[in-house]
Amino acid sequence: MACDLYSVSERSERSIIQFFMTSEELLQKVRKIEIKTHGLSRNIFAGEYHSQFKGRGMAFSEVREYQPGDDVRSIDWNVTARMNRPYIKVYEEERELTVMLLVDVSGSRNFGTVSQMKRDTMAEVAATLAFSTIENNDKVGVIFFSDRIEKFIPPKKGKSHVLHIIRELLSFEPEHAGTDVNAALEFLTNAQKRRCTAFLISDLMDPKLVESRKSKDRYAQSLVDPIIIASRKHDLSAIQIYDRRDAELPDVGLLKVKDPETGARVWTDTSEASVRNAYAAAWRNRQNALEEIYTKTGMNHVEIRTDEDYVKKLMMLFHN
Repeated sequence: MACDLYSVSERSERSIIQFFMTSEELLQKVRKIEIKTHGLSRNIFAGEYHSQFKGRGMAFSEVREYQPGDDVRSIDWNVTARMNRPYIKVYEEERELTVMLLVDVSGSRNFGTVSQMKRDTMAEVAATLAFSTIENNDKVGVIFFSDRIEKFIPPKKGKSHVLHIIRELLSFEPEHAGTDVNAALEFLTNAQKRRCTAFLISDLMDPKLVESRKSKDRYAQSLVDPIIIASRKHDLSAIQIYDRRDAELPDVGLLKVKDPETGARVWTDTSEASVRNAYAAAWRNRQNALEEIYTKTGMNHVEIRTDEDYVKKLMMLFHN
């Protein structure tokens, strides 16, 4: 078994099939997640991202004559030349914040071995952030991505808009199974001209992120360039959702595993310590690659396991 093979049990595969819901079941699930996440956002998270993320950009307001003590970097040279005396550009804090949720809908989200699948945790985290946004009368939008952009919901305000987002979080099925974080970040950079607060919600099972640390050549650098550009333009935070079995294999003997993004299947003997050690080493290598990216870009980040309390982890993110 290749050390970085992502495994999913046959039991989890049956769960994927069962996930497709009737309209009535979907409405019940939407209502359940609304009650849970709306309460959290109102009582715990409302206002947190305003105080902890730079988010609110500066919008141009007017020009005025230069006064002693003004920052010379704000001088408007075109107006200064026309008026023959120095003028500066005046900016004011934008009164409205836009939050963008970049949600991974690749095949690897359909995996879970403890309480729920990764897609369920992703949906709850995204819904909590969405409700926090409208509690502050701001706009929220969503980018669903696999190895390409699957769906874009432009930012808007209002509870009906958030409920629409939750329905999509629970029921959307992508056309492709791979993962390309760069594609999502490039789309964000092109779609959002003004600075926004963006949350990348993913298990980050993108092989290119690991490749980026294998060498220091131009190709390796190009794999992280979109992350660097997006994190400079926006307040970008990564929320990695993972299952405990992403990090380690159990000793359960012969096991048939499947890569949910490529469809490759293989039998592996988990009773072999060398197999389990190689699998764990591949996970550590992936996490080390991500840590290097976080350090290089200055991104806030948090890791949330599917059987952990994501409330505490989100609070850690807000207070980094």
